[in-house]
Amino acid sequence: MIATLLAALAGDESLVDTLVAAARDASPEVARLPVEESRRHVALLFTAGLAAFQRPADGISYADAERLGADRAAQGVPIAGLLRGVQAARTRLLEIAVERGRAAGIADEALLSAALDFDRYVSALERHVVDGHHAAERALARGRRDQRDAVLRALLLPGRSAAAAGDVALLGLRGHMPYRCMVFNVTDPGRADALEAKLAMCGGVFGTVEGRLAGLAARPPGPVDPAVLVVTGPPLPLDRAAAGYRLCVAALVGAARFGVTGRQLALDLAGPAALAAQPELAGLLADEVLAALDPADAFHRELAATALSYLDHGQRLDRTAAAMHVHPNTVRYRLRALHERTALPLDDATVLATLRSWWALRTWLDGA
Repeated sequence: MIATLLAALAGDESLVDTLVAAARDASPEVARLPVEESRRHVALLFTAGLAAFQRPADGISYADAERLGADRAAQGVPIAGLLRGVQAARTRLLEIAVERGRAAGIADEALLSAALDFDRYVSALERHVVDGHHAAERALARGRRDQRDAVLRALLLPGRSAAAAGDVALLGLRGHMPYRCMVFNVTDPGRADALEAKLAMCGGVFGTVEGRLAGLAARPPGPVDPAVLVVTGPPLPLDRAAAGYRLCVAALVGAARFGVTGRQLALDLAGPAALAAQPELAGLLADEVLAALDPADAFHRELAATALSYLDHGQRLDRTAAAMHVHPNTVRYRLRALHERTALPLDDATVLATLRSWWALRTWLDGA
């Protein structure tokens, strides 16, 4: 029965999201990291942990735990904040396992025995997380990266002590010059290192801030991988760098939410940034305006996608048809069919009406 319970836990894809949420709730430092970065490591540890617990004879590898500690150190997460997140996820997992075990009729004695065995494994896992974090910290302290990242975080993050003028000068930044803040959707330290080498021509400093590659540069970046999203802010003096960073992060989140990639200017992403900041309102709007559509109906999804493309192409039938590789009459038919079901005012040219329709359609399609 214990084996059946473990198999059910391993097959529950939503469990990883529950553990990630517990870790982020318990640790503000972990919560500042991108959700996908936390999910990547939790999924690795959860899968490896259950496999080792189910097959202890195969031996236990703690490489993923050590890598987690090392990556968090490189991303500037202190060990205390990291352990708060790990321990919160550990506690939540044990609670769920006990609840489901009791519901399955497993005796408390058997659950207790299994929980103690699992707790011993997790305690060893935490020790390796700490070891990996300390080893990475020692390595970082030996190089210029640590100083560079510390100065960048002091400049860009609220609540950090102001960077000393001498430290800023050592990095090649000049206090009287304006710099553009840049934030990338790159969270893997290895990829960040490779990308940093290509950014030398920007005349700035780059490092890891809140888990992402970010930096300050005098010029926008050159060509980057089209799959990489980089948001560049307006030129600002160093004493306003933190404001530029907040703008870039908000724009990055908005751009990622709407599938934008490549090089982007933060001010051009004002719309996506503002909309992404209101996910609950977006959901309520989509539910209200498009209540007559069924996400499971392929025809309804086709109607919504056509309407969204119509708005994206300036409410022009010919451009929409060309983009969707259909006849303009097909577009006209689909728009009429959608209007009959939802009364969505697609031909209302006012800005706010168009925005409302576009936001509802995009949110509904993402959910569908």
